[in-house]
Amino acid sequence: MKSPFIDLSVHHQPKGFSDRIAFGFTKLLRWTADTFFAERYGHRAVVLETVAAVPGMVGATITHLACLRRICDDKGWIRTLMDEAENERMHLMTFIEISKPTWFERAVIIGVQWVFYLFFFALYLVSSKTAHRVVGYFEEEAVISYTHYLAEIDEGRSENVAAPEIAKRYWNLPDDATLRDVVLVVRADEAHHRDVNHGFANELAGLPTGAVAECPPHVALEPIWKKAS
Repeated sequence: MKSPFIDLSVHHQPKGFSDRIAFGFTKLLRWTADTFFAERYGHRAVVLETVAAVPGMVGATITHLACLRRICDDKGWIRTLMDEAENERMHLMTFIEISKPTWFERAVIIGVQWVFYLFFFALYLVSSKTAHRVVGYFEEEAVISYTHYLAEIDEGRSENVAAPEIAKRYWNLPDDATLRDVVLVVRADEAHHRDVNHGFANELAGLPTGAVAECPPHVALEPIWKKAS
């Protein structure tokens, strides 16, 4: 499978106070991740992906409830955001297999997830536009991080191990797929989420939504009841 082309230069220039807050907050988290994990990109991915899986579910929940109250159509936002949450969760499950986090890192995951969930839920209630802009900037940084991870692999500083079975099944990767193949499709996923969330923020601000990077094809995870029927 060939990973889709992505534009690594995409960056939304902050416009107005809301965007500057979102951008500044993202840079603060980036500095924290760089300080804590340095160049341990596999372990960084484990913690960051558990955070990345939160916004989609929060956005889908609040949008769902808002549409019920207002008796209006969601314009496809709920399914899109839930797909994003599921996709980010699969990233986490993949990198768990690769990095084998320590108990301390698992404790960090629990703490960070709770703090970020409560923060993002409150932010989405106050300003959904700012919340989506935060996610857009998060994903910009994720694309940069995975690009650095690829360089680490290509230059021999990170071992190009075999891709986990969960990744092969989810992205339909070949039997001989490696970590490099996984990072390529994950980076493409993040570029897709980047453009979708910047597009949502633009739509809420009354701006053009712009182009969206292609999402790598992956297997749709079916509920158990469908398999049993």
